[in-house]
Amino acid sequence: MTATARAIWPITFDDVERARERLTPYLTPTPLRRYPLLDAATGLTLFVKHENHQPTGSFKVRNGVSFMTALTPSERKRGVVAASTGNHGQGIAYGATLVGTTATICVPRGNNPEKNAAMRAWGAAVVEEGRDYDESVRAMERIGRDEGRVLAHSTNDARIIAGAGTMTLEILEQAGDAGIDALVLAVGGG
Repeated sequence: MTATARAIWPITFDDVERARERLTPYLTPTPLRRYPLLDAATGLTLFVKHENHQPTGSFKVRNGVSFMTALTPSERKRGVVAASTGNHGQGIAYGATLVGTTATICVPRGNNPEKNAAMRAWGAAVVEEGRDYDESVRAMERIGRDEGRVLAHSTNDARIIAGAGTMTLEILEQAGDAGIDALVLAVGGG
């Protein structure tokens, strides 16, 4: 882990609650809905959390806003660098605009042009470097070191992970008395 990255563990419930407090001025809770045909097809009672209603169309905006709002004033002044193939980069770019800092996003050469355009539309500089995500991470680390930018690692930073945890907190609150027996989540990470 680099000196500018923060330890990922442990993530506590308090970390998630603090992240939610930071997100509240910027993001509203997304709908948690049931669909009778889906229930009938599966024989289960299913809830769908509509993170596609977020400003960037993905839950990863939670991560970006959590990260950005946790930065100190001196870190904001330095700017941020991240590696992404799309959704993490959009979340970081969106969060950067909210707090008035700059973001550079490293993506693999030949990355999805729509994802690159979306990151640029949110104000990020996009650097296309590397054959794959792992090589883009190395570019992120080099830029962070050379330019003094704060690293916004997509999966190895407590501020990012706490932002993701806010979605589960909402699910548990929104389900209320119906309760949740299991959560099925798509997991990525570049």
